[in-house]
Amino acid sequence: MGKVYLIGAGPGAADLITVRGMRLLEQADVVLHDALVEPAMLDYAPNAKKIAVGKRCGQRSTAQHFINKQIVDAALEHGVVVRLKGGDPMLFGRADEEMRALEAAGIEFEVVPGITAALASAATLKRSLTLRGVARSVALATHSRAADSDEIREQAQADSLVFYMGRDSAPDIAQQLIDAGRPGSTPVAIVEACSTPRERTLTLTLARMALGEAQEWLDASQPSLLMIGEAFRERAAVKPKVHLKGMQAAA
Repeated sequence: MGKVYLIGAGPGAADLITVRGMRLLEQADVVLHDALVEPAMLDYAPNAKKIAVGKRCGQRSTAQHFINKQIVDAALEHGVVVRLKGGDPMLFGRADEEMRALEAAGIEFEVVPGITAALASAATLKRSLTLRGVARSVALATHSRAADSDEIREQAQADSLVFYMGRDSAPDIAQQLIDAGRPGSTPVAIVEACSTPRERTLTLTLARMALGEAQEWLDASQPSLLMIGEAFRERAAVKPKVHLKGMQAAA
Protein backbone atom coordinates (compact mmCIF):
# COMPACT_ATOMS: atom_id res chain seq x y z
CA MET A 1 0.00 0.00 0.00
CA GLY A 2 1.36 3.37 -1.02
CA LYS A 3 1.25 6.83 0.53
CA VAL A 4 -0.79 9.74 -0.77
CA TYR A 5 0.39 13.34 -0.79
CA LEU A 6 -2.22 16.08 -1.11
CA ILE A 7 -0.12 18.87 -2.56
CA GLY A 8 -1.04 22.51 -3.11
CA ALA A 9 0.06 23.55 -6.59
CA GLY A 10 -0.18 27.24 -5.75
CA PRO A 11 -1.93 29.96 -7.79
CA GLY A 12 -0.71 28.95 -11.24
CA ALA A 13 2.94 29.57 -12.06
CA ALA A 14 4.96 26.37 -11.97
CA ASP A 15 7.73 27.93 -9.90
CA LEU A 16 5.33 29.00 -7.13
CA ILE A 17 4.87 25.45 -5.87
CA THR A 18 6.81 24.69 -2.66
CA VAL A 19 10.16 22.94 -2.86
CA ARG A 20 8.69 19.99 -0.93
CA GLY A 21 5.81 19.75 -3.36
CA MET A 22 8.15 19.79 -6.35
CA ARG A 23 10.39 17.08 -4.87
CA LEU A 24 7.43 14.82 -4.18
CA LEU A 25 6.19 15.29 -7.75
CA GLU A 26 9.61 14.13 -8.97
CA GLN A 27 9.13 10.89 -6.99
CA ALA A 28 5.49 10.33 -7.93
CA ASP A 29 4.23 7.18 -9.61
CA VAL A 30 0.79 8.68 -10.22
CA VAL A 31 -0.44 12.30 -10.25
CA LEU A 32 -4.16 13.04 -10.05
CA HIS A 33 -4.39 16.73 -10.88
CA ASP A 34 -6.94 19.53 -10.94
CA ALA A 35 -8.04 21.13 -14.20
CA LEU A 36 -6.51 24.48 -13.25
CA VAL A 37 -3.01 23.11 -12.72
CA GLU A 38 -0.64 24.58 -15.31
CA PRO A 39 0.75 21.96 -17.74
CA ALA A 40 4.32 23.08 -16.97
CA MET A 41 3.91 21.92 -13.37
CA LEU A 42 3.30 18.34 -14.53
CA ASP A 43 6.78 18.38 -16.05
CA TYR A 44 8.09 18.02 -12.49
CA ALA A 45 6.73 14.46 -12.58
CA PRO A 46 8.28 13.02 -15.78
CA ASN A 47 7.86 9.38 -14.80
CA ALA A 48 4.36 9.56 -13.34
CA LYS A 49 1.07 8.58 -14.83
CA LYS A 50 -1.06 11.74 -15.08
CA ILE A 51 -4.80 11.60 -14.47
CA ALA A 52 -6.95 14.73 -14.89
CA VAL A 53 -9.69 14.78 -12.24
CA GLY A 54 -10.37 18.50 -11.79
CA LYS A 55 -13.57 20.47 -11.84
CA ARG A 56 -14.37 23.56 -13.90
CA CYS A 57 -17.33 25.83 -13.29
CA GLY A 58 -20.06 25.31 -15.88
CA GLN A 59 -18.26 22.36 -17.47
CA ARG A 60 -18.63 18.62 -17.22
CA SER A 61 -16.47 17.45 -14.33
CA THR A 62 -15.45 14.34 -12.43
CA ALA A 63 -17.73 13.60 -9.48
CA GLN A 64 -16.02 13.94 -6.09
CA HIS A 65 -16.91 10.42 -4.93
CA PHE A 66 -15.25 9.02 -8.07
CA ILE A 67 -12.13 11.15 -7.46
CA ASN A 68 -11.97 9.72 -3.94
CA LYS A 69 -12.14 6.19 -5.34
CA GLN A 70 -9.44 6.91 -7.92
CA ILE A 71 -7.07 8.17 -5.21
CA VAL A 72 -7.66 5.10 -3.05
CA ASP A 73 -7.27 2.72 -6.01
CA ALA A 74 -4.02 4.43 -7.03
CA ALA A 75 -2.60 4.03 -3.51
CA LEU A 76 -3.42 0.31 -3.58
CA GLU A 77 -1.32 -0.11 -6.73
CA HIS A 78 1.51 2.42 -6.44
CA GLY A 79 4.02 3.60 -3.86
CA VAL A 80 3.88 7.40 -4.23
CA VAL A 81 0.57 8.96 -5.20
CA VAL A 82 0.17 12.72 -5.57
CA ARG A 83 -3.18 14.47 -5.51
CA LEU A 84 -2.22 17.85 -6.98
CA LYS A 85 -4.72 20.56 -6.09
CA GLY A 86 -4.81 24.18 -7.21
CA GLY A 87 -3.88 26.77 -4.58
CA ASP A 88 -3.90 25.26 -1.10
CA PRO A 89 -5.59 21.88 -0.50
CA MET A 90 -7.29 23.06 2.69
CA LEU A 91 -9.07 26.07 1.18
CA PHE A 92 -12.14 25.36 -0.99
CA GLY A 93 -10.39 22.23 -2.25
CA ARG A 94 -12.66 19.52 -0.80
CA ALA A 95 -9.59 17.99 0.79
CA ASP A 96 -11.59 16.86 3.80
CA GLU A 97 -13.64 14.47 1.68
CA GLU A 98 -10.51 12.97 0.15
CA MET A 99 -8.81 12.63 3.53
CA ARG A 100 -11.87 10.88 4.96
CA ALA A 101 -11.83 8.39 2.08
CA LEU A 102 -8.14 7.68 2.68
CA GLU A 103 -8.68 7.26 6.42
CA ALA A 104 -11.54 4.84 5.79
CA ALA A 105 -9.28 2.77 3.54
CA GLY A 106 -6.43 2.82 6.07
CA ILE A 107 -4.10 4.62 3.67
CA GLU A 108 -1.37 6.91 4.98
CA PHE A 109 -1.40 10.47 3.64
CA GLU A 110 0.29 13.82 4.09
CA VAL A 111 -0.83 17.36 3.23
CA VAL A 112 1.67 19.75 1.63
CA PRO A 113 0.37 23.33 1.70
CA GLY A 114 0.45 25.71 -1.25
CA ILE A 115 0.12 29.44 -1.91
CA THR A 116 -3.56 30.28 -2.16
CA ALA A 117 -4.79 32.67 -4.85
CA ALA A 118 -5.68 35.44 -2.38
CA LEU A 119 -2.07 35.79 -1.26
CA ALA A 120 -0.68 35.59 -4.79
CA SER A 121 -3.22 38.10 -6.09
CA ALA A 122 -2.35 40.56 -3.33
CA ALA A 123 1.29 40.25 -4.41
CA THR A 124 0.31 40.82 -8.05
CA LEU A 125 -1.63 43.97 -7.12
CA LYS A 126 1.08 45.10 -4.70
CA ARG A 127 -1.71 45.62 -2.16
CA SER A 128 -1.59 44.17 1.33
CA LEU A 129 -4.63 42.20 2.48
CA THR A 130 -4.19 43.87 5.86
CA LEU A 131 -3.32 47.54 6.25
CA ARG A 132 -2.60 49.40 9.47
CA GLY A 133 -5.49 51.66 10.35
CA VAL A 134 -7.55 50.45 7.38
CA ALA A 135 -7.89 46.66 7.28
CA ARG A 136 -7.39 44.43 10.32
CA SER A 137 -9.54 41.50 9.21
CA VAL A 138 -9.72 39.36 6.07
CA ALA A 139 -12.47 36.99 4.92
CA LEU A 140 -11.91 34.37 2.22
CA ALA A 141 -15.29 33.32 0.89
CA THR A 142 -17.38 31.79 -1.84
CA HIS A 143 -20.79 33.12 -2.82
CA SER A 144 -23.91 31.48 -1.43
CA ARG A 145 -26.75 31.36 -3.93
CA ALA A 146 -29.34 30.63 -1.24
CA ALA A 147 -31.98 33.37 -1.31
CA ASP A 148 -32.35 33.45 2.48
CA SER A 149 -28.64 33.18 3.31
CA ASP A 150 -27.16 35.57 5.89
CA GLU A 151 -23.63 34.71 4.82
CA ILE A 152 -23.10 37.86 2.78
CA ARG A 153 -23.94 40.08 5.76
CA GLU A 154 -21.51 38.17 7.95
CA GLN A 155 -18.81 38.33 5.28
CA ALA A 156 -19.39 42.07 4.81
CA GLN A 157 -18.09 42.68 8.33
CA ALA A 158 -14.51 41.86 7.26
CA ASP A 159 -12.34 44.81 6.22
CA SER A 160 -10.86 42.94 3.25
CA LEU A 161 -13.10 40.46 1.48
CA VAL A 162 -11.90 37.99 -1.15
CA PHE A 163 -14.35 35.91 -3.18
CA TYR A 164 -13.23 32.71 -4.84
CA MET A 165 -15.30 31.33 -7.74
CA GLY A 166 -17.33 34.54 -7.85
CA ARG A 167 -16.98 35.45 -11.52
CA ASP A 168 -20.51 34.63 -12.65
CA SER A 169 -22.06 36.08 -9.50
CA ALA A 170 -20.03 39.31 -9.39
CA PRO A 171 -23.00 41.73 -9.89
CA ASP A 172 -25.09 39.86 -7.31
CA ILE A 173 -22.22 39.81 -4.81
CA ALA A 174 -21.68 43.55 -5.23
CA GLN A 175 -25.37 44.39 -4.81
CA GLN A 176 -25.71 42.20 -1.73
CA LEU A 177 -22.68 43.87 -0.15
CA ILE A 178 -24.13 47.31 -0.87
CA ASP A 179 -27.45 46.20 0.63
CA ALA A 180 -25.49 44.99 3.67
CA GLY A 181 -24.04 48.47 4.18
CA ARG A 182 -20.86 48.58 2.12
CA PRO A 183 -20.51 51.93 0.25
CA GLY A 184 -20.83 51.76 -3.51
CA SER A 185 -17.50 53.59 -3.70
CA THR A 186 -15.67 50.65 -2.08
CA PRO A 187 -12.67 49.64 -4.24
CA VAL A 188 -12.73 46.31 -6.06
CA ALA A 189 -9.76 44.61 -7.70
CA ILE A 190 -10.25 41.57 -9.92
CA VAL A 191 -7.30 39.30 -10.72
CA GLU A 192 -7.70 36.78 -13.50
CA ALA A 193 -5.40 33.80 -14.12
CA CYS A 194 -3.09 34.94 -11.34
CA SER A 195 0.68 34.41 -11.85
CA THR A 196 0.25 32.83 -15.31
CA PRO A 197 1.12 34.38 -18.70
CA ARG A 198 -2.62 35.04 -19.11
CA GLU A 199 -2.86 37.17 -15.96
CA ARG A 200 -4.98 40.34 -16.14
CA THR A 201 -6.23 42.79 -13.52
CA LEU A 202 -9.16 45.18 -13.37
CA THR A 203 -9.97 47.86 -10.78
CA LEU A 204 -13.41 49.37 -10.32
CA THR A 205 -15.91 50.10 -7.55
CA LEU A 206 -18.57 48.02 -5.89
CA ALA A 207 -21.28 50.13 -7.55
CA ARG A 208 -19.82 49.60 -10.99
CA MET A 209 -19.50 45.87 -10.42
CA ALA A 210 -23.15 45.76 -9.33
CA LEU A 211 -24.05 47.25 -12.73
CA GLY A 212 -22.30 44.37 -14.48
CA GLU A 213 -19.26 46.25 -15.77
CA ALA A 214 -16.90 43.45 -14.73
CA GLN A 215 -18.84 40.87 -16.74
CA GLU A 216 -17.90 42.63 -19.98
CA TRP A 217 -14.22 42.21 -19.12
CA LEU A 218 -14.04 38.77 -17.49
CA ASP A 219 -12.94 35.74 -19.50
CA ALA A 220 -15.23 32.80 -18.77
CA SER A 221 -12.41 30.33 -19.47
CA GLN A 222 -10.09 31.71 -16.78
CA PRO A 223 -10.23 31.56 -12.96
CA SER A 224 -10.68 34.93 -11.28
CA LEU A 225 -10.67 36.40 -7.79
CA LEU A 226 -12.77 39.34 -6.52
CA MET A 227 -10.95 41.43 -3.93
CA ILE A 228 -13.05 44.03 -2.12
CA GLY A 229 -12.14 46.68 0.45
CA GLU A 230 -10.26 49.90 1.15
CA ALA A 231 -6.95 48.01 1.25
CA PHE A 232 -7.23 47.61 -2.53
CA ARG A 233 -7.62 51.32 -3.30
CA GLU A 234 -5.04 52.73 -5.71
CA ARG A 235 -2.21 54.44 -3.87
CA ALA A 236 -1.43 58.06 -4.64
CA ALA A 237 1.77 58.50 -6.61
CA VAL A 238 4.77 59.13 -4.41
CA LYS A 239 7.41 61.51 -5.74
CA PRO A 240 10.91 60.04 -5.49
CA LYS A 241 13.32 61.75 -3.15
CA VAL A 242 16.21 63.58 -4.78
CA HIS A 243 19.65 62.81 -3.35
CA LEU A 244 22.48 65.24 -4.21
CA LYS A 245 25.79 63.45 -4.06
CA GLY A 246 29.06 65.30 -3.46
CA MET A 247 27.34 68.52 -2.50
CA GLN A 248 27.01 70.24 0.86
CA ALA A 249 24.22 72.50 1.98
CA ALA A 250 25.08 76.19 2.02
CA ALA A 251 26.14 77.46 5.43
